[in-house]
Amino acid sequence: MQKMLRYSQMPRTDMHLEIDRRDIHQFRLVETHPPQELPDGHVLLRLERAALTSNNISYAFSGEMLDYWGFFPTEANWGRLPVMGFGVVTASTCADIEVGGRYFGFFPLGDHHVVQAQSSSSGFTDIAEWRAKHASTYKNFTRAPANEKDDRTAIFRGLYMTSFLLEDYLRENNFFGAQQIIITSASSKTSIALANCLQRFSDVKVIGLTSARNLSFVKDVGEYDEIIDYQNLDALNTQVKSAVADMAGNPQIIADVHTRLKTKVTYSCSVGATHWDATRTNIVIPEPRPEFFFAPSQLSKRSKEWGREELNRRIDDSLAVFIDGTEKWLTIQHAHGATEVAEVYSTLVTGQIDPQIGNIVSFD
Repeated sequence: MQKMLRYSQMPRTDMHLEIDRRDIHQFRLVETHPPQELPDGHVLLRLERAALTSNNISYAFSGEMLDYWGFFPTEANWGRLPVMGFGVVTASTCADIEVGGRYFGFFPLGDHHVVQAQSSSSGFTDIAEWRAKHASTYKNFTRAPANEKDDRTAIFRGLYMTSFLLEDYLRENNFFGAQQIIITSASSKTSIALANCLQRFSDVKVIGLTSARNLSFVKDVGEYDEIIDYQNLDALNTQVKSAVADMAGNPQIIADVHTRLKTKVTYSCSVGATHWDATRTNIVIPEPRPEFFFAPSQLSKRSKEWGREELNRRIDDSLAVFIDGTEKWLTIQHAHGATEVAEVYSTLVTGQIDPQIGNIVSFD
């Protein structure tokens, strides 16, 4: 049954940014309209703010393979990019979800978002039919009172969870016998977060690989024991057993690392794709074949073993310490309105990324 909405403000014309799934360089701004009525059990949220980073470009690049485009269906051949951020309920047909409530979760990159909601102890879950196959971490919305760290939380919460879980997975497996962990795209926020987790919770050596232009920045961040640029891979210690965590998604770099280390590579995993437009054909990567690390699998495993509340506590406590440390190297930059949001996306997708900047966007 349809119900008239309880609006906290009058509905208006909105915008969503949509990406061409056949070529993620191409995108458009589409005029959209919040619904005038909602079926029972739905909420309408307005996106207050969200992070837009190279991590989101990885979502776009992997949209077909990992069904990120399936989160928020739209017109054929177009996709709405998932972003992590904060939204406020502007209308509700759920008795226990009040207008004005503020929540953190995954939103489409646009003004508003409609969710078929089922209440939970911490907020609510998107239970739309097309969301059934997605991991719970991608469809949960958590109550989130305003906090002075909100911008950094939006930027780091999701990617830090990935890094926390990867470090946990590596440590659980005794680092596959490796004495050093080699991380590509060392200037990326996910790589820095992984290096931070390794330094805090493990005793392996942490090596960052980066481009020459980002060497100085990565050194200043201070999370790596050694930093090597991609043009100087001969500097790698080839006598030490190593595990490789690939955030760049550049097969040639991984092939070069594996070739130099030969049998010393005990484990190799693919995590991100900051070099999403790198050549991927006719490149032979010596064994071991890189495995894809899917963070929700480790999240589910630890939720069962530790309990979800304990797992969240560990992640939140660790994230809080990490966020405080980012004050020295990350500057928050805000973009307001659809045009500025589109400019940020265009900058990221063309690789013009300043690692010292964290982008927070809103359509207001």
